[in-house]
Amino acid sequence: MVVNITSQKYSFLINNIGSLLIEGRKKAENQINNILINTYWNIGKTIIEFEQNGKQKAKYGSNLLKSLSTDLKNKYGKGLSQSNVYLMREFYLQYPNFQTVSGKLSWSHYTLLLSIEKKIEKSFYEKQCILERWSFRELRRQVDSNLFNRLITSKNKAEIITLSKKGQIIEKPEDIIKDPYILEFLKIPENTKYTETELEERIINQISYFLKELGQGFTFYARQYRISFEDKHYYVDLVFYNKLMKCYFLIDLKTKSVTPQDVGQMNFYINYFKNEESKEDDNPPIGLILVARKNKTVVRYALGGITNRLFISRYKLITDKLENKLTKYLIKE
Repeated sequence: MVVNITSQKYSFLINNIGSLLIEGRKKAENQINNILINTYWNIGKTIIEFEQNGKQKAKYGSNLLKSLSTDLKNKYGKGLSQSNVYLMREFYLQYPNFQTVSGKLSWSHYTLLLSIEKKIEKSFYEKQCILERWSFRELRRQVDSNLFNRLITSKNKAEIITLSKKGQIIEKPEDIIKDPYILEFLKIPENTKYTETELEERIINQISYFLKELGQGFTFYARQYRISFEDKHYYVDLVFYNKLMKCYFLIDLKTKSVTPQDVGQMNFYINYFKNEESKEDDNPPIGLILVARKNKTVVRYALGGITNRLFISRYKLITDKLENKLTKYLIKE
């Protein structure tokens, strides 16, 4: 009997087998990862226990890790450089209780987390990595873009500590707003002239990266969403929906400083979506004006008296070091 490979049942068979293969490979990768992390943790523990024996430590002195690396490589092959052996030792020191090690993170994740000096900051990235299932590449990007410090700009000490222990919990509009937003993935060189249309086009072309920068719960809804009244048309640059906040999220892009007129326009968009587009169980929309520069005085007066959920944030086209607010609070670790 010849199988009709174009039949629907045969297509289902292919898809089902594919799903089983993907699931099986994922489980195998997770199992290998867990074994690898457990092994490295135990190696670190063994090194520390060896060092704690005074006589043996004195015998090998400060060259212990170098000697270990050389001898282990000669006997067991690659992957045992001095830096890797150091990381295994450091892994045990920073995670002395193996129960606190997450099997959802890879060894690459942990090598990056180990390099973060402040415990409160490291804890945040670890929790957020698990919450949002960041790949190592995404974790690297978020650390490089200083996400933690961008999120704590308007938080007090207690809120910062909670953020570090639980990750970013979305409960109110302020929880999903960053300042600034880092858009280095658009690859627009600094001091290059570009229009708002070009900025929007680049964001659309890199929408998956932009969604990651926006954060948890966002789905893309529309670009240049038209609002019409009689013979006049207005356009919202970008419209998203946030599943966690259960509301529309409107973005207007500005390549210069924000003006009172920009605020009035966004307030108009929010009111329209609140009355015409939002469903009964939706929360009121959130509006964000994303600007290249922000005059704090203009922002304060422009937003004064507005009851809608309207925010103004800067965007930056490069990743650079931001002021570390943790030093202000003198958090002891």
